[in-house]
Amino acid sequence: MKPDKPEDAPESKRPEVYAIERGPSGWMLSRRSLFRVAAAAALAAAPKRTRAAGCVAGAFAHAGSVQSVAVSPDGRRLASGSADNTIKLWSLPDGALLNTLTGHTSPVDSVAIAPDGSLLASGSADDSVKLWSLPGGTLLQTLTGHTATVRSVAIGRNGQALASGSDDSTIKLWSLPAGTLLNTLVSHGGVKSVAIAPDGSLLASGSGDNTVRLWSLPNGTLVQTLTGHTAEVWAVAFSADGLLLASGSADNTIKLWSLPGGTLLQTLSGVPNVYSVAFSPDGRLLASGSGDNDVRLWSLPNGTPVKTLTGHSANVRSVAVNPDARLLVSASDDQTVKLWSLPDGNLLPVCFMDPAASLINTSGSAYRIGGVTYVVACGTPLPAGAACTCDCVPGTICASVGICSCDSECSCIGDCGCDGVCSCDGVCTCQGLCSCDNDCSCIGVCSCDIDCSCDSDCSCVGVCSCDGDCGCDGDCGCDGNCGCDGNCGCDSN
Repeated sequence: MKPDKPEDAPESKRPEVYAIERGPSGWMLSRRSLFRVAAAAALAAAPKRTRAAGCVAGAFAHAGSVQSVAVSPDGRRLASGSADNTIKLWSLPDGALLNTLTGHTSPVDSVAIAPDGSLLASGSADDSVKLWSLPGGTLLQTLTGHTATVRSVAIGRNGQALASGSDDSTIKLWSLPAGTLLNTLVSHGGVKSVAIAPDGSLLASGSGDNTVRLWSLPNGTLVQTLTGHTAEVWAVAFSADGLLLASGSADNTIKLWSLPGGTLLQTLSGVPNVYSVAFSPDGRLLASGSGDNDVRLWSLPNGTPVKTLTGHSANVRSVAVNPDARLLVSASDDQTVKLWSLPDGNLLPVCFMDPAASLINTSGSAYRIGGVTYVVACGTPLPAGAACTCDCVPGTICASVGICSCDSECSCIGDCGCDGVCSCDGVCTCQGLCSCDNDCSCIGVCSCDIDCSCDSDCSCVGVCSCDGDCGCDGDCGCDGNCGCDGNCGCDSN
């Protein structure tokens, strides 16, 4: 339900050991230099530095805009959908990364969790809805039929009904868990948001035609059209008692409607481009996310502004309140997820960080408990019974094109203290001037296209001109202890 966005010197060969490293397909064993491991162990023996658990600059939840968040019914899990085409599962309240779900081929605009916590639904710009098992995250089914971006998905409180709204101007009703298509509701321009009433009798939809519509369930009959907004309605939400409906619009307003009559009660104005609204389960607060990068809290039923929560640096696309009304989650175009306490609205020092989406100057730690691996930002307290597996899970993204140097080793000390410098080889996406260390292979992901200085084991493919005493073979591989200087240009292939 989100709008489109204008979107070192050569070293001699050293003894190697095996260590745990996060790779593209999960955790793996990789060969590491014994020298680096020993150095890291020495750093571990040094006095520890206290580090806040909140995110440092460059630590991100996703590699793209975070479009949607949903909290599980027990309040212990969070799902986030992103423009990076993935869904991530996190634990609450510590923000540990549990799993990354892949399968969508375009941005994930919406996620919803079933009332029993066993199922996750996602809607995407690939025109599909996917169903995933929880907590494992196994893909169960792909529901097709929409012909444009699926902006919003909602699951009924009985867990048996799923609604999906799309830019194809339709709403589809599906049975769960089978995923059978029951009905298609037409004549609503570009559906941006859908919500199902707590008692399952009504479906609300917000649309590009500036209206909110109410439909009866399960038959899908149009009951009422609510008018008053003057731009797209990006968000709709029911209160827990089903007596209030909130709608958020690009006309910079939130409207509160009484149910079942659909009478307009109040218009909350001065909120630039409202992308998301959520009621607290106790009915005392309404939260909104907007285009001015802020989250706002409103008291109910009078709609008085309570507090503006600042901290995001881009549009806030989604907000969600946990079941006990004590935590608020927000998601933003700034690629972050933030956690706030309620009702005071204080930002909590919790970092939702995926090293695979974060810059190379950041790092995290990994631990296992109950057979599950968790990845957290450095400084996050480990729960009782946790076994640290790696205190050096590195960020992998270069901040910008230009000079980028990737160290040759990443060492796991094992105490999750995150001491020393966490750096890793072979994962840096570099352009321009690139210095490749001993174990770094500049193939494919590393575009070293000007002055590539390649030592020892660095194999540079492409058009390569090596001078001095360097012997280059047919594919331009610089082997042995060949020092290729000056004009060694490596292309992106």
